Amino acid sequence: MSVILIGYRGCGKTTVGRRLADRLWTKFVDTDELVLTAAGGKSVREIFDQHGERYFRDLEVAAVRHACQSKEDHVISLGGGAVLREETRQMLMASPFKRLYLRCEPAELLRRIEADPQSAANRPSLTEHGGGLQEITELLKVREPLYRQVMTAELDVTNLNIDETMKYMARMV
Repeated sequence: MSVILIGYRGCGKTTVGRRLADRLWTKFVDTDELVLTAAGGKSVREIFDQHGERYFRDLEVAAVRHACQSKEDHVISLGGGAVLREETRQMLMASPFKRLYLRCEPAELLRRIEADPQSAANRPSLTEHGGGLQEITELLKVREPLYRQVMTAELDVTNLNIDETMKYMARMV
């Protein structure tokens, strides 16, 4: 069985995805890592600064395509903005994989993002707000309907730790 985890940065897709893959005895694929490899090891911030968001999203579409075409069972962690492209949404909805939206309230997302020392260094701001709660809220207004469009199930992880999230996800997959 393959599972795709979707949601905003900081919701736990990578952390939980690695644990879920271990639990299912299957491979873990992070599309952000595939993008960074395709970009020669540059960070997301470097890709945005040097080539722009459009180039990053082009690489992201290719990474999602690659992950979805695999015939092996695996857990896929999708970049938070991957659903912005119609092509990606169509691929996801056409896939036979379960697609779990890890929903999280903006204030908790901000707390988690700020707790990650690598986040600010490696991730660009995506609006004129320069990060923070206002940026998260603004981006979620656009992204949340798209997450819901492609999901097969939703789990609110706002008040869940990793172990609790794993317990709920085990029932969903």
